[in-house]
Parts: sequence; structure tokens; C-alpha cells
Amino acid sequence: MHFQGYTLMIIQSHYKKLQPDPCNDSRCVKGGQALMFYTAIGLFGLGAGAIRGCVPALGADQYDQKNPKEQMQLSRFFNWYSLCTTLGGTIGITIVVWVSMHKGWDKSFIISLSCTLVGLIIIALGKPLFRVRIPGDSPILRILQVLVVSVKNIKEKLPEDSSELYENYDQESISNEEHLLHTDQFRLLDKAAIIPAGYKPAKWRVCTVTQVEEVKIITRMMPIVLSTIFVNTCLAQLQTLTVQQGTLMNNHIGSFKVPTTSIPVIPLIFMSILLPIYEFAFVPAARKLTGLPNGITQLQRVGIGLVLSSISMSIGGIIEVKRKHEILHHGKRLNLFWLSFQYAVFGIADMFTLTGLIDFFYSEAPAGMRSMSTSFAYLSWSMGCFLSTALVNATNSVTSKISDSKIGWLEGRDMNKNHVERFYWFLAILSVLNFINYLYWANWYTYKKDVPIISNEQNSLKARSDHTDETESDKTATPN
Repeated sequence: MHFQGYTLMIIQSHYKKLQPDPCNDSRCVKGGQALMFYTAIGLFGLGAGAIRGCVPALGADQYDQKNPKEQMQLSRFFNWYSLCTTLGGTIGITIVVWVSMHKGWDKSFIISLSCTLVGLIIIALGKPLFRVRIPGDSPILRILQVLVVSVKNIKEKLPEDSSELYENYDQESISNEEHLLHTDQFRLLDKAAIIPAGYKPAKWRVCTVTQVEEVKIITRMMPIVLSTIFVNTCLAQLQTLTVQQGTLMNNHIGSFKVPTTSIPVIPLIFMSILLPIYEFAFVPAARKLTGLPNGITQLQRVGIGLVLSSISMSIGGIIEVKRKHEILHHGKRLNLFWLSFQYAVFGIADMFTLTGLIDFFYSEAPAGMRSMSTSFAYLSWSMGCFLSTALVNATNSVTSKISDSKIGWLEGRDMNKNHVERFYWFLAILSVLNFINYLYWANWYTYKKDVPIISNEQNSLKARSDHTDETESDKTATPN
């Protein structure tokens, strides 16, 4: 899909007949031209979504979490994965953007397609060396089974002893390595593990405790996903507003002229520099203090990112006040370099949040649901972008009614008369409230519990051993 999307974009950007005539109307693209364009965008989005969801899980599966050394390397992998995606984004926003502006859009899409093909070839060459997990049932199907069976058994009474719930130790679990221990949250779902009288264990009639716990884990993750949407809303606004601000600023840094469309490269540069520092300096120092392999927990890492995003929005408001003051009172354009302050802080925030989320969702997810779970980080990102649009529309709608000019904070044509600084501070306040909400759910979250699979034969041997120990104890016991 990724390949097909790029191919359509190359064809349309190369042939003038497939492009709309120059116009100022945003709706001038219509008919077959619009169909081709949106088909390409749709294919590209679907392909990118599949790649981003699977690649982190595929890479992390190469590490054995039962091996302490490899388990420590797992978190390092996510840092290096983030560094690679950051470097790729840096190349895209600088070199590819330059090519599109000076050589043509078709040339820039050809470069992007070539990079995609090179990546595909590298993955194909490495396939014989990969640790490939045997596929199990569909994660969505397993979730549906628990939900359906729990509804079917809604009238069944839960046993007082959770050990009476059904668990099949002969059945190979989806992870083929572990069973999950029972937890007391979401007891209604436990009804899916009750064997109704007169029935034998069968799919869509009874589920194992492990299967029920998988659904509980996914359910516990949902508040974390929802609590991190707003940081991505801030990111979307930062990338949009700074490009608009950049058109009204001095974009010369020394003798070099920075293209306005390349402004979002600033946080990527900071992330490229800071990720190795985080890995080789921060993690070892934090590990000595906390004793944790990763220095801090994944949820603590995400929390730090949420705090920094609020600080970044506050700085953004201050920079906008200074920009407007310089141009309105002194007639001078503020240098583009000033935007690096808010971008630097947000780059650090993104380093903590995105990488921490991917690590968290992979480490906590049931073994057969890791690809789906790592996609939650990108689900949060996409929902944040949609929320960004809705928030701008809502802000303009409300502020246009209460302002004397009857113009919203962000909808005026003259950005120097708009109130972008107020919007930045509004985002900062919402970010603080979102962080408080996140703290609640992070403290509420219960980490998963797992145990190695024990076969029926092993259970039988253990039972015999326990019985022998009890007999020997009775023989050696002396009366009071």
C-alpha cells in the first residue's frame, strides 16, 4: 500500500494533465484528479500505519525477555528505533523538501519511494536471521470471544476462589511461553472463564483465565492511551503555528536561509542529539538511583514528557509575544532561531513520551497482541491530530463571540493581530489538567502478572511432591 500510494503520487505530480489548474480555491481539486489524489493519500496512510505498528514489535521480538541481559537491551532498542525514525524525519524535512521545492514534487516522491524500497530489501535480507513468533488467533477475535462469553454467562455466579475459574494448561497459549495470573479488576469479565453446568470447554462457550486477563490488560491500557492524546494535539499545533510564524520572521541563520517548511526539523535535530545522551548518560545514572533496568518506569517517562509539553506551550506563548512586540513596535522581524526554545523543550518531551509509550505498550501487552498494542502509541498521535482541528474550530467559535472584533483568536488573516500567544497558554493550561488526569490513571494502572506455562503432567508431579511432603511431615510431627 505504501508503495502503491507513492507510485500514484509520482504519476500525478509528473503529468500536468493529472494536476488541477492554478487557483486560490481550496475546492478546485475535483473529479478524477481529486479521486486519484485522495486514493494515493489513503493508500499511503494505510501502508504507513501498518509499518509503524509492526516494525517496533518485530524488532523487540528479537530480544528474549527471559534473558536478563536481553531484557535490558530491549529498552535500548526502543531508544535506537526512535533515533532512526528521527533521523529519517530529519532527512525528509530537509533534503526531500529542498528537492520538492527546487526540482519538482515528482523527484521528491521518487526519493521517498526509493528509500522505502531499500528498507524493504534490507528487511527481506535479514528475514533468515529473525526470531519469528508463531502466529496465534487474531487478537481482535480473542477479545470478542471474552466479551461475548462474559455476556452469555452474565447470570452465572462468580466463585469465591479464583482458582476455580477455567484455565487449560495443555493448550498452548498465544505466547507459547506464559500464562497470566488472575487479577481482581474487572470481575465481570471473569464470568467468561466460568464453565456453565452441562457444558464442556469450547470456544465461544468458555475462555481461559489467560484470555480474560489479556482483555483486562488492553482495557487497563485505554486510559493511558486517552491521557496521552493531548500531547499530540500540542505537537500538531506547534508544527502548524510555527510554520505560520516563520513566514513573518527573519529566516536567515547566518548566511543560510531556512525554508519555512523545514522549521519542524528543529525538534528532530534536538531529539537526534538527546537520544544518545539519554541512553548513555541519563539511564545509567538513574539506574544507580532507582535500581530499575531502564532507570525509570515507562509510565514515569511518559509523565515527564507530558510536563515538558506544557512548559513548551508556555514558552511558545512568550516567544509569540516577543515576535509581535518586535514587528509592531520596532518594525523588525524576530529571528527564526527564537522558535528553537519551544521546539527544544518539546523535542525532549516527544523523546520521553513517544518512546516511553511504545516501550510500555510492548512490555505490558500480552505476547500475541504486541503489534496491536504498540500501534496504540500511533493511535494516540492520530487522535491528537484530529482533536487539534476540532480544538482550533471550537476556540475560534467561542472567542469570536466574546471578542470586540468578533474575530476568533486564530482566524484573522493578519497573524500579527491574532492572539496565538493566548492559544499557546490555553494549551499549556489544558496540558497541566491532562497531566493531573494522567497521574491518576498511571497510579491506578496494575502491571500484568505472568507465570511460566505448567503442563498437566507437571501439575501432577507437583501435586505428588506436595502430598509426599505432607506425609513425611505427618510422620515426623511430635504431639504437644
